[in-house]
This record gives sequence, C-alpha cells and structure tokens, in this order.
Amino acid sequence: MSEADSAKPPAAMRGDLTQGPIPRTLLVFAVPALLTNVLQSLSGTINSIWVGRLIGEEALAATANANIVMFLVASLSFGFGMAGTVMIGQRWGARNLDGARRTFGSAVGFCALLMVVIAGLGFLLAPGLLRLLATPEGAYPLALIYLRLIFLSMPFGMVSIILSMGLRGTGDARTPLIFMGVTVLIDAVLNPVFIAGLGPLPAMGIAGSATATIAASMLSFIGMVIYVYRKDLPLRLRGAELHYLKPAREELRYIVTKGLPMGAQMAVMAAAGIVLVGLVNREGLMTTAAYGATMQLFTYIQMPAMAIGGAVSAMAAQYIGARKWDDLHAVTRAGLVMNLVFTGSFTVLLLLFDRPVLVLFLGPDSPAVDIARHIQLLASWNFVIFGVTQIYTATMRAAGAVWVPLAVVGIALFPVRLGFYYATYDWLGADALWLSYPVSAASGLAMGWWFYHYWDWRRELPIGPKEAEEGSHADGLPAGRMTPDL
Repeated sequence: MSEADSAKPPAAMRGDLTQGPIPRTLLVFAVPALLTNVLQSLSGTINSIWVGRLIGEEALAATANANIVMFLVASLSFGFGMAGTVMIGQRWGARNLDGARRTFGSAVGFCALLMVVIAGLGFLLAPGLLRLLATPEGAYPLALIYLRLIFLSMPFGMVSIILSMGLRGTGDARTPLIFMGVTVLIDAVLNPVFIAGLGPLPAMGIAGSATATIAASMLSFIGMVIYVYRKDLPLRLRGAELHYLKPAREELRYIVTKGLPMGAQMAVMAAAGIVLVGLVNREGLMTTAAYGATMQLFTYIQMPAMAIGGAVSAMAAQYIGARKWDDLHAVTRAGLVMNLVFTGSFTVLLLLFDRPVLVLFLGPDSPAVDIARHIQLLASWNFVIFGVTQIYTATMRAAGAVWVPLAVVGIALFPVRLGFYYATYDWLGADALWLSYPVSAASGLAMGWWFYHYWDWRRELPIGPKEAEEGSHADGLPAGRMTPDL
C-alpha cells in the first residue's frame, strides 16, 4: 500500500467515538483512561512507599516538594499536548487521517525541543526552586538530587506522554493502558533494588528511586513505539511522513495559541500547589510528611474526574470534527453523571480505608498518620465538586474555548483559596489550609456552570461550508443549535 493510500480514512475508522449510544461509548473509552491514570499514580505511590519506608520521612517530604516543581515546569508542554489532542480528535472525527498525523508530528517535534530547553534550565535552577518552596533543611539535599535527575529525563518522558495523548485523540485508550502497566511493573521491581542495593549494585538512596522511574519509563516507551508500528496504529509516521516532526505553521499556530492557556491552566494549578506546599512546610516536618502522604490519596480521588474530563474532551472534539453539534450537550451530561458516580465512590472508599493506606507511607507509629487522616477528612470530598467543573470546561476546551477554564481555575485557586486561608488562619490554624480545598472547588463550580450555560463558548466551534450556506446566527453557528439544556 502506498503512503497516499495509507493516509486515506477507511469507511469505518478505528476509535470513532461518534458512533453508538453516548453514555456507553464514553464509559468504554473513559474506563481504560481511568485505569491508566490509576496505574500512573500507583507507580508514584509505590515509589513513595519504598522511599518512606527504606529512607525515611525526610525523603518522603523531599519527593513531595520535588514533584510539585516538576508538575509546574511540565505544565506548558502538557498544554501543548492537550491542544494537539483536541486538534487530532477534530481531524479524526472529520476522517482526515493525514491531518491527524501532521498534528501529531508537529506536537511531538515541538514539545521535544521545548522540553530539552526546560530540562537544562530546570537542572540549573533546581536549588532556587526548592528554596522558594521553603523546603525543610532535612529534606533539601534529597529533594535536590531527586529533582535534578527527573529534570534530565523530561524530554524523553514528554514524548511518551504526547504519544499517549495523541492515541487517545484517535479514540485509542487501550494502548496507553497496556504500557502504563508495563511501566508500573518495571518501576515496582527496580525501586527497592536501586534504593537499597542488591548484589553488586550499590545502595543509591533517593537517587535510586529517580533512576528506577526513569528506566521504567524509557523501557515502556520503547516498547510502545515498537507496538505502534507493528500494529500499524493510525499515528505511526513512515517515509515522507517523518517530515511532520518538523512543526508545520498551521499546526504550530493552533498548538501554541490553544496550548498556552491550557498549559497556563495547569501551571496555575501547580503554582497554587507550590504555594500550598510552602504554607504546609511552615507547619513543621510532620505536617509536611503527612501532607505528602495525603497527596498520594488525593491523586487517586481526583483521578476519575481527570480521566472522565479527558475522555469528554476527546469525544467532544470528534463530535465537533464530525459536525455533530447537537450531541455535544449529551456528551457533557453523560460525563457529569459518570463523574458523580466514580469520584463519589472513590472518595467514600478512601475515607473509609485511609489509615491502612497512610501507614504504608508513614509507618504504623508515625504521628503524621493522624495528621494525614485529619487532612483527608476535611479536604478530600472537594474533588467531587472539582470533577463537575472539569466536565464543563472539558467540553468548552474541545471547542477551542480555552481562556474561560484558565480564568475559572485562576480565580478559584488564588483569590478564593488564599483569601480564605489568610482570612481564617488566626482562628482555624492549619485547618484553614485543608478547608480551602472545598471552598475553592465550590467557587470554581459556580463559575464553570455559569460560563457553560450563559457565555457563548460556542463561538470557537469550526463551521463547515454546508452550515455556512444554510444560514447561521450572528455568532456563526447553525440556526437553532447549541442552546444550553443542562
């Protein structure tokens, strides 16, 4: 088959999310994405267990400080990757296979170059970043080693993430799930070996944890690339298509203009997390260690919202590409129901069984366990509210409306959260930190609901020639369509 023939979309494309009942299709697509996120966090959890039990609380606090910095610096590339995923989804829904490959190649090439620059700067600036966090002195040397090693691995890791995100844009959530499982398995085996040393291998301490994570990610990525080509999955690039790795102007314009606010949204979330870690650090080492363990549980609680939000965004993008405007609200509605069921269930389960899980990180005799349980009780249920906001903004993001989600997150996490903390700290003490979670989540939900219903985010929707000929509203949309009904 020639390259030109391979670029022609088949009559029934794999990963077409616009076919069949919306709730069932969304569920089938979202569950593998959720399991992928669970496995990804499981890898981090296993790392934290080994670090906390084999090295100590200072090392656990070090990884908590280093990980929030990593999330901040990676946010920009995540945003570009999400923009690429939306564009891939729209072109996949429009059955434009070659266009989806061009977008994928541009996203990979651009983000790989960007991450090389970020990795170099991050390695040099790591000490200053940790100082800004007021990292406890006992944890600082360990955090610096861990952070610098992870920085060096970022270009390679980001290409792997872009590949997984691109596959989801084509409706394939299964392949990323398979290889995330491979990553977790390798990481779980290598972590104690590298941390404590085995046979001729020296004990590497916290550097061993970072090295194990890097090795697992690299081996899994190589395996995924081989799998993509052997299975001839849609986004593989061959021959002349390899030139798509040089970012094209059209694709790059969309990836940058839409990716910047998407990445900024994640950066704002990470920055808010950094501010919160700095405030937590001022409460002492035990509270910092407790918060580090609690964050592991928070990761699991918010996973359904993140996975379902990503699935809604990919599915809505395909519906937009297929010009099925009327079904977008049904996609949003299905996502809202699914989020309430999944996130609510995760929250209840982790609240019921938090002690045995927290003991895995902190040990049965650590005073940080009771502190962590108290944090869980006050803050964890906010993720149910957060998930609803995620669904509203996911649909808007798929339509190209990216500034509103940024504004919602920015206002909720800074003026609202920090305002509540400073206004109540004198009489609530550290509880002002934990209660700021549900307060900010509630404000975000109110804003997200209002913008979805009453702001014309539909203006960003692409319109095809047929709709333009049939007549439209002043905002460029087909007459009588997209009236909010939720």
